[in-house]
Amino acid sequence: MTDIDLDRIEAERQRIREVYLSGKRPDSSARGLHHVALLSSDVERTVHFYQNILGFPLTEIFENRDYRGSNHFFFDIGNGNLLAFFDFPGLDLGPYAEVLGGLHHLAISVEPDKWQQARQRLDAEGVEYLRESGTSIYLRDPDGARVELIADPLGEMYGSTVM
Repeated sequence: MTDIDLDRIEAERQRIREVYLSGKRPDSSARGLHHVALLSSDVERTVHFYQNILGFPLTEIFENRDYRGSNHFFFDIGNGNLLAFFDFPGLDLGPYAEVLGGLHHLAISVEPDKWQQARQRLDAEGVEYLRESGTSIYLRDPDGARVELIADPLGEMYGSTVM
């Protein structure tokens, strides 16, 4: 690991705050997150994990318009938002990898009681996870993508308002 100039980094963070967070925040041009699309190497395993373990109902599955024989399927993650997947049978996409510009993790807000229920199902299924800050669970899905289940409300993180 290289040496990091923490003072320079903090000064840059403060400069960005002053430039982009000063004054009234403009309204967003977006209506919300329609869906995030990930890859699945096994449709049924992915459905079992996201629906039966995490508690996100499967809403639809149909053929991917861009690749014949491939599935495009969706899970309800609340608030009108979807988590989508593609499988690409016949293509060797290799294992999941975190790369610069790629997905680091997907954080999904869940009600505290649903968060506890998900923890119980993860334990029952033997899925490893890391509990962090009392309200976050970090885990890997069956293909290795990192998922965070966070019991904080939307727009909040660890006691801070971010929205």
